[in-house]
Amino acid sequence: MSYKSILLSVAALALSAGTAMAQYSLTVLHTNDFHARFEPISKFDSPCSAEDNIAGECFGGSARLVTAVADARARAENSILVSGGDQFQGTLFYTYYKGTMAAEFMNLLGYDAMTVGNHEFDDGPEILRGFMDSVNFPILMSNADVSGEDLLAGKLAKSTVLEIGGEKIGLIGLTPQDTDVLASPGPGVVFTDPVEAVAGEVAMLEAMGVNKIVVISHSGFNVDLAVAAAVSGIDVIVGGHSNTFLSNESDRADGPYPTMVGTTAIVSAYAYGKYLGELNIVFDDDGVITSTSGGPIAMDSDVAEDAAAVARIAELAAPLEEIRSRIVAQTTEVIDGDRSSCRAMECQMGNLVADAMLDRVAGQGITIAIQNGGGLRASIDAGEITMGEVLTVLPFQNTLATFQMTGAGVIAALENGVSAVEDGAGRFPQVAGIRFVWDASATPGSRIMEVALADGSLIDPNAVYGVVTNNFMRGGGDGYEVFSTDGMNAYDFGPSLENVVADFMLEQGSYTPYLDGRISQ
Repeated sequence: MSYKSILLSVAALALSAGTAMAQYSLTVLHTNDFHARFEPISKFDSPCSAEDNIAGECFGGSARLVTAVADARARAENSILVSGGDQFQGTLFYTYYKGTMAAEFMNLLGYDAMTVGNHEFDDGPEILRGFMDSVNFPILMSNADVSGEDLLAGKLAKSTVLEIGGEKIGLIGLTPQDTDVLASPGPGVVFTDPVEAVAGEVAMLEAMGVNKIVVISHSGFNVDLAVAAAVSGIDVIVGGHSNTFLSNESDRADGPYPTMVGTTAIVSAYAYGKYLGELNIVFDDDGVITSTSGGPIAMDSDVAEDAAAVARIAELAAPLEEIRSRIVAQTTEVIDGDRSSCRAMECQMGNLVADAMLDRVAGQGITIAIQNGGGLRASIDAGEITMGEVLTVLPFQNTLATFQMTGAGVIAALENGVSAVEDGAGRFPQVAGIRFVWDASATPGSRIMEVALADGSLIDPNAVYGVVTNNFMRGGGDGYEVFSTDGMNAYDFGPSLENVVADFMLEQGSYTPYLDGRISQ
């Protein structure tokens, strides 16, 4: 080979290498709907004891995320870590620390950006602003006009641009359009259409020369699908709000990871820090995705807990014992929550919890409450009531779930509820806003004899009613599949049930337990 030929070959190799290097790799690490689950959780998303954690039966917790994020960053060429919102609400850590503990651990983990979830507004703009002042990364929300809220105006951005590995990455925030109904943002925040908001930010970013755009969305999977279909130029949507689990490996997944809509890759990692999402992307010179890989990484016992994080969480948990002993109400008599009562008949604890649920959401047009008797785990002694006692009755960190359903669906739910009384099943329905008569001698599936509304009129199978239950039942737990399949306009992530009950009793002053015949045979 001549010297000239050798030079030409070397030049060709250099050009080829330059072309390959022009491709850009980015790893998007993501979580969503963490809901203050700093400590490990069980497979049912409820608190997990230290003994079970040692036995390898727990998931999640911030200490595992510290390890997992560090490992993921180490194997990535370029990476960002983002949150799909709802860091707030869900455990006593939020009740006690509000946004300060979330800020501390998000800074520790090194988040690059977060969108506003509806629960970030649960305590008004003040707590959100304090949280924003404490974190060292941008908080984003594109689909709202905050100019009328002094605490957020000029502080809460719609989008931002990060430079990662020499490339500009545009990030856009998105939150539920009905956040004003779901939370307490105040009159100074006006929420707008997600498609129009995102399209406007995409156009602005593209005009700036940004060709890699990530939407961090807390609007639910269906909205994410609609936004991806309607707005061109979005490369990735990191989801939240609907607790959607996308995976290529699990038979319980809601769809593939990523779910592609045109050229847009949608990802979501369930909730509660149970998974760390890891989306690996390769872009070409024009910012078009050429390949994707990755998936949700389970934060199980295979992921070691960071020792320093464990120690810090334990330190922050110490004052919670004071909360658990805090007096929240008093009762004139024992409130019966025994399983033999609450799983077979109207029980005093069932009335208390169902009444509290209905009272909390009655202003939203909800008229029927249904709570599973198996979710009531203890009685409460006469006298002062501590938050610890309330948490013993309601230990599962359930949230209120609201939806609309036909009268026929309500009847079907009650049929399920009384279908396994002989087995002591936890599905037995404790109710408020309705009365029902059932026949234990009838065949399961045909035991409900009559269902009446609060005004005494019979329920109309064809009419639509507002229903409140807990998120476990709304998801089909305890055999209530009808809630999952037939519930309309559902919202599963309302306030925590234990706080709803504690607040209700506090408002009552001295609570007197009672039975009123709302369930009879």
